[in-house]
Amino acid sequence: MTIAKLKFSKVDSAKFFRTLNQRVNNYFKDNNISRNGNWKLHLKTVIMFSLFLCPYFLFLTLDFPWWALLLLTIVMGVGMAGVGMNVMHDANHGAYSSKKWINKVMGGSMYILAGNVYNWQVQHNVLHHTYTNIHGHDEDLEAGRILRFSKHSKWHRFHKFQHIYSIFFYGLLTINWVVTSDFMQTKRYLAQKLSYGKLPTPMKQWSVLIITKLIYIGIWILIPMLFFEIAWWKILIGFFIMHYVAGIILSMVFQLAHVVEDADMVLPDPSGTMENTWAIHQLFTTVNFSTKNKITNWFTGGLNHQVEHHMFPNISHIHYTKISAIVRKTTKEFNLPYKEYKTTRKALIAHFKHLKQMGMKPALSV
Repeated sequence: MTIAKLKFSKVDSAKFFRTLNQRVNNYFKDNNISRNGNWKLHLKTVIMFSLFLCPYFLFLTLDFPWWALLLLTIVMGVGMAGVGMNVMHDANHGAYSSKKWINKVMGGSMYILAGNVYNWQVQHNVLHHTYTNIHGHDEDLEAGRILRFSKHSKWHRFHKFQHIYSIFFYGLLTINWVVTSDFMQTKRYLAQKLSYGKLPTPMKQWSVLIITKLIYIGIWILIPMLFFEIAWWKILIGFFIMHYVAGIILSMVFQLAHVVEDADMVLPDPSGTMENTWAIHQLFTTVNFSTKNKITNWFTGGLNHQVEHHMFPNISHIHYTKISAIVRKTTKEFNLPYKEYKTTRKALIAHFKHLKQMGMKPALSV
């Protein structure tokens, strides 16, 4: 099935999303506030970039014992994930600022996270946000043969251990951006003519991809090695640890919203039509977690408020806590689900229980 053949139902006699959208719009209008980021997001941007980049410069200029170097690379990984969730994510949804050029600059932070803006916008903004948890369309459900997230994916014998080994592969997320996935995605997306906005020419996209990868390798590997004479093995170990920490954080935050017991994974009918409208589909396939925890709210960039994010991806995450009350109230009025795990611990348990169930041989699964 191709993406063009899949469509959502247009039947929503109760007009749920129209009501919800009007209420959220009224919230911003009545309080005279912007839907974009404000000083809270700007301060967080400084903090996250400091966590990410300051240890790098300390690493280059000062002589530290091995345990301090290890700590610095871990902090860099935390900062790397923080920039991705709080700055890059909002900006590439057009929610960081009302000014397009600021969103473009901040969205470009994806390049120093080892990724590519075009690829990310297609995979996340287009495929994931449009076709959430639909097998064959939402690439966030694809993990090659190694992991089986959906009952609609092919089962292999080794999947019965995936709830054990999955965490080791999660840490490779951003390293895969550096080595393989960006090149494979560019080839695939250009061939399918997929884009978020104007489709780039193949020459432009391939040039941007290759040049930014070379610059990335130069900054993180070649400069420390050639100009600061740091042992190559120290650089590579630090590079790997930084990426591994960031990869685990990003992977786990993403999985807890969609790859859990309570998140539906449905397919269209034979005609290619989904049972629900797009907005209602998001409610069945998306789960919040730990929304009362201020630290989780702050660090994850509101990605624990995934229901609100999927309803309103163009609103900055700093507003999710406020509008969540509106979303919860409206779903209740229309007798629709509002799925949530009260704590991160419960969400983690639900994720690994789901992995274990998906790892069972289909004929034996419950």
